[in-house]
Parts: sequence; C-alpha cells; structure tokens
Amino acid sequence: MKTRLIFTTLALAATAAASATTHDTLRDTTRVIDIEEVVVIATPKENTRLRQQALSATSLSQADIRSRQIASVKSLSGLVPNLFIPDYGSKLTTSVYVRGIGSRINTPAVGLYVDNVPFIDKSAFDFNYSDIERIDVMRGPQGTLYGRNTMGGLIRVFTKSPFTYQGTDVQLSAATYNDYKVMLKHYHRISEQFAFSVGTFYEHKGGFFKNAFDGKRIDTDDEAGGRIRAIWLPNANLKLDFTANYEYTNQGGYPYAYTGRTDGEEEDRAEYIGTISYNRPSGYRRNLANGGLSIEHHARNFILSSVTGFQYLHDRMTLDQDFTEADIYTLVQKQDAKTLSQEIVLKSNPGTRWQWTTGVSGFYQWLDTGAPVTFHDEGISSLIEDNINAGLAQLPAGAPTLSASVTTRPLLVPGHFKTPVLNGAIYHQSTLNDLFTEGLSLTVGLRLDYEKLWLDYDSRCDMGFDFGVSAPFLPQPISRSLAASVRFAGKEHTDYLQLLPKFTLQYAWNSENNVYATVSRGYRSGGYNIQMFSDLIQADLRTAMIDAVKQDEVFGNFAGMIPDFPSSDVDVTDATLYKPEYAWNYEAGAHLTAAGGKLQTDLAFFYMDTRDQQISRFAETGLGRITVNAGKSRSIGAEASLRARLTDNFLLNGSYGYTYATFTDYVVSDTENYNGRYVPFVPKHTFHIGGQYRFVLRKNAILDNITVDANYRAAGRIYWTEQNNASQPFYGTLDGRLSFNKGNGQVALWITNALNKRYQAFYFESMNRGFEQQGRPLQVGIDLRCNF
Repeated sequence: MKTRLIFTTLALAATAAASATTHDTLRDTTRVIDIEEVVVIATPKENTRLRQQALSATSLSQADIRSRQIASVKSLSGLVPNLFIPDYGSKLTTSVYVRGIGSRINTPAVGLYVDNVPFIDKSAFDFNYSDIERIDVMRGPQGTLYGRNTMGGLIRVFTKSPFTYQGTDVQLSAATYNDYKVMLKHYHRISEQFAFSVGTFYEHKGGFFKNAFDGKRIDTDDEAGGRIRAIWLPNANLKLDFTANYEYTNQGGYPYAYTGRTDGEEEDRAEYIGTISYNRPSGYRRNLANGGLSIEHHARNFILSSVTGFQYLHDRMTLDQDFTEADIYTLVQKQDAKTLSQEIVLKSNPGTRWQWTTGVSGFYQWLDTGAPVTFHDEGISSLIEDNINAGLAQLPAGAPTLSASVTTRPLLVPGHFKTPVLNGAIYHQSTLNDLFTEGLSLTVGLRLDYEKLWLDYDSRCDMGFDFGVSAPFLPQPISRSLAASVRFAGKEHTDYLQLLPKFTLQYAWNSENNVYATVSRGYRSGGYNIQMFSDLIQADLRTAMIDAVKQDEVFGNFAGMIPDFPSSDVDVTDATLYKPEYAWNYEAGAHLTAAGGKLQTDLAFFYMDTRDQQISRFAETGLGRITVNAGKSRSIGAEASLRARLTDNFLLNGSYGYTYATFTDYVVSDTENYNGRYVPFVPKHTFHIGGQYRFVLRKNAILDNITVDANYRAAGRIYWTEQNNASQPFYGTLDGRLSFNKGNGQVALWITNALNKRYQAFYFESMNRGFEQQGRPLQVGIDLRCNF
C-alpha cells in the first residue's frame, strides 16, 4: 500500500509539469525538481533527488539542453564546473577530464550511463543528443555504486519517456559552413499500460578547416541513426523499459595544423606553420548499436531492478600519422567490440530511516582490433634505412663499407589483437537517517570489484632489402637481395581485485538545504598498449636484418667484420601493460536553497590523491600513442554553481570550478623529472555564466513569446604536455540563441563563438614536431521546430 502511495504522489507531480503526462508515469521512482520543471526519472540505485545527495553534481533539463545548444557530450565542456572535454579528432577521441583526472586513450576516467545502461567503451561516448530529456554530471569517485572507470565522476543521460511526451516532433536546421540536419520523433501512448517512441535523424557538417595539400575541407561529417523505446506496465508494481538505437558516422579528419619543431633543431617546414597539410586521406567511420532492457518491481519492503545492456561497435580509423605532406607512414585501426552487461539491484523503499542499496553487476566485452601500420617511401628511408645505415657506419677506418636499402615498398606491419575484458562486482551501501538528531545521516558503502584482462597478439613484418659491401680488397662491390622477418605472437593476461569504500556524513535541516562531508575511493582499470607493437617490431628489425646478412652464403664470409646489433629481448608484458589508477577523494560541500526555491546554490571543496596516474603520450619513435603510469598526483579545488529565477521570465545561472592538479611523484629519468608540474589537459579554471529572458507578448499576438538566451563559457590555463612547455591561456566563447515561439512551433536563430575567439582545442607533439587543432570559428544557424 505504501509503495502505491509513492507511485501516485510522483505521478501527480509529473502531470502538473507536462500536459501530455498521465498517471502511467507513477512507476518512475525518483522525482527530480529544478527551478523550471518537474521531471520523473527512474534510477535503480538512488531514492533521493540529486541535490539531496552528498555529492557535487549538475543537472541539465531539456530546456537547458536546448538553450545551451548541447548536441553531444563534448558540448558539456565548460558548462559544468571542472569538466573539460576537448573537442578534437573524431568521435573516437572523447577525452573527459574532471578534477584533474581524465583519459585521452584506452580506459575512461569518467563513466557514462544512458537510460541506466553503462557504456563501457569511450569510443561510444560521443553520440547524438536529439532525444534527450535530462543529463546529470556527478563529480568525484562514484565507484561504490558504479564501479570501475568512474573515479573522476559519472555522466548519466536519460532519453524522453513516451509516457511523458506525446505527438510528433519535427526539426529542421541549417547553418554556415554547409551544415544541416533533420530530425523526426514520434511519441505515442497506446493505453494506460503501454507507450512507445521512435525517432530518426540525419546530419551533415561541411567542415571548418581546409587541407592545404588538396584544398578540400578535412573535417566533414555525415551522421544518421534512429532510436526506439517501449515501456510496458503490466501491473501497478512492475515496469519494463526497452530501448534500442543505431548510429552511423562517417567523419573526415584530422584538422591538425603544424606549429613547428620542438627539439630546438633548425626549422625545415617554416612555410607550413599554422597549416594543415596531409598527403594521405584520414577519417573515421563508426557503426554503433545499443540495446537495453530495464525491469523494475516494487515489493512491500524493497524495489528490485534488473538492467541488461548490449552494445555493438564496429569502426575504422585511417590516419596519416606523420600529419604532414611527407609520405612517411599511415595507420588503419579497425575495432569490433561487443559488450554484454547485467546488473541486479535491491534497494529500500524511499522515506524509511534506513536507506540501503545492494547489487551485483558484471559485463564481458569482446574486442578485436586490427591495427596495421604502413611505411611509405620517406618513412622507410628516414625511420628504417637511416637507422640501420647509421649503425653500419660505426666501423673502424679501413673496414668494409656496408649499406642496406629496403626493397619492400610500401612496407606493411600488420597487427591483430584480441583484448577481451571480464568484470564482476558486488556492493552495498547503507544510509542511516536521523542519527542522534533529526536531519543527520551517515552513509557507509563498499564495493568488491574484480576484473580480468587478456591480450592475444600477432604482429609481424616481412621485409626484403638489398645489402651491399665494398672494400679495397674486393675487386668490385657485392650486393645481394635478402629478407628479414620479425614476429611477435603470444598471449598475456592479468587480473585485479579492488575494494572501493565510501563514507559520508550529511546534515539536512530541511529537504532543500544540506551540508556534507565524504571520503571515497575510485579506480580506473589497467590494460594493454597494442600500438606499442610497431615500436617493438622496429626495434628488432635491424637485428633481424643483420642476422640475415650473416647467415647468407656470401656475406657470411665477412661475418667478423659486420657489427652486432643485439636483440632487444623484449618482455611483452613490461612493454605493453599499464596498471590501474587509484584515487582517494576528500570532499565537503553544501546544497542551499532560498527565496522559496527561486535561488539555488551548490558548493564543494575537494582534495584528490591519485596514484599510478595514467598519462597518454606518443611512443619514443612516434609510432602511436601509449598509456603510461605517472607515479602520483594531487588535485585541490573548489566548485560553485548558482541558479536564480529573478522574475517569472528572467533566469540567471553560473558556475565556477578551480583545480590545482600537479604531479607529486613522477620521475622518468635523471633528466626527466616532472614533480611539481601541472597535470596535462586539466584547466586551472572553468567558468560559465548564462541567462534567459522571455518576452511574453499580448494575447492574440502573432507570437506567444520571444526568448533570448546567452551563454559564456571559459577555461584555462590548460597545459598540453607533462613538460608544461605548451599551453592554452584562459579563453572564453560566447553563444546566443533567439527563439520565436507560437503554440507548438518555434523558429530559433543561433550563434556559436560569437566573438570568433581563436584558441587551441588540442595540442600534441610527435617525432619532435608540434601540432594543434584550433577551436571552431564563429557559426550562425537557424532551427525550425514543430510538434503536432
């Protein structure tokens, strides 16, 4: 009976907020209230709305998403305190940084859930936000309830419920730089027990940047996809929620402009500084499909939830990896990933003094990666022939002259890797309310997380070459065609067992005001650097060439005169494995509400101690990026956000984040000591201020109202390297939107980067050269929306 009363109360709240809402939404269990609207959202693990929980978080409603022009996860950067997601590369590269913790490649440091289904691989993080109802960004480790790879925080995305929204939505958009998109969505409630939604979209982006080599736009993008959702309520205590979506992406790339040499040597490409110049095509194609089934049953004393998820990702990245017009080498990376996840959660009914959550979860990911590297003429000459001939030249005076010339052109270094992951966890969290006094609560949680990783690798290189010997005692030079072969094939595995505790003390003097202190631990899983195999092959190729020479029937006579190049005798585990990263988070904060709910303020202060921090860097030869463990780092900072409704038609919001993240124990060698240096890709300051004013017109006017939105976001300083030798100073961009509204129709004019601010969105160094991607320039567009 108590459960049904809760259902009914929540349904009435939702009905008051949305004209199309019916009492069918009463099965959703967590009511989230902000200044503008009431939204009913089901979450399997929590019983209270976000601002009543002891954590630093930001919620963005559907109105926020529209007014702030949030089109994907990368659009959140700067709108949330201490959240930085650099917009560079392709949808493959979604690098999320929170409070000094983040990841450019491999395992993410911030988790993502969509309709309560986890997205395990960050290659899938960047998807279209055309059907989104709400976004929650939770900062600090969420490991106790959400497990691995949430040590920086968690992003939760919720799509629109067909019980809440009704009718057909149509949107047409066009913008400068040859951008346009169309979206069609339909929401239909068939009965009191069943509703469904279906939607599709297509978007084309003409590209902002040109490749000087061929004069074409390099960052074009075509995307298409669709989503379906069905909710069935067999009875008052049972809810089944099914979702499925598919997206296809075909992107050009990558707009990396040359910035100059980084080794102090004389500049040899001065005419290309500030210019993008690729001679080989680059781009990214992705097929992404997701499915989820959530089952929620309400019993007398508890709520039982089951969430099953499946994800299929098939992509292909082509990359001119020297990023120049020179014909050095290219990479083609193909991923085929399938992930099956399952979570079962038991939690107490809301409103009880003892609130508890217990769950088990697990997933298995199949991941096959093909990553062949192809060396072209200039790469063979500079990276292979010059290397071997420099070694052959180290002979005493009077010795024979030796030379080698590679005849296999282009030279392919194929690689195939299987890296499956198995994860399982059990967890419990309890909150005792009204401890000693009314409003005081204590939360204690613990998660036991197990993960096992495998690596099945096969990478090789078969190379033909001409070897020559000339000497005064030879009547004529000798040259013969030979072959060298190097192969790395084998299997590796490792596993981890983690304990992730959480302790929280909170005092709430009413439902809208509270202060808290919390201590929690998170971790990011380890893995294998499969791009290291190109380096390993190159290191052993010189030795294989010399061995082939010495075993030749002719050159064997000169074996004593030919220098030895000993094998690197590589330990594959040491060369490729990187360890998990751990962080303890100490945090104190407050959620404050005044003026009858018209003013909301959130504050947080944190200290994060991180060990074995994972840092992305290019391998020494420049052949691909790898992840290394960088000792220890420390992050100290604060977060503040404010939201105020000054009048019925005037809304202001703002946020500020400060992070001081430095290495405390990161010594690579006698000459490389990064202690005290800033952690890369972490803005010291993030800032956002925005406002909305609605002009309500007189009755029977042509329009109902005109809405003006303006948002200014800023971040910096951002250091791009561990050496802190390159950085982006503090910068900001201004966006605006002017909407003309009539009934269920809207025409909106918008602008992004209105001040046309020039800034670095990304910077990196490779092969002693620097490259950057500039931020997107000023763009204007128009949106047409209609609901019927």
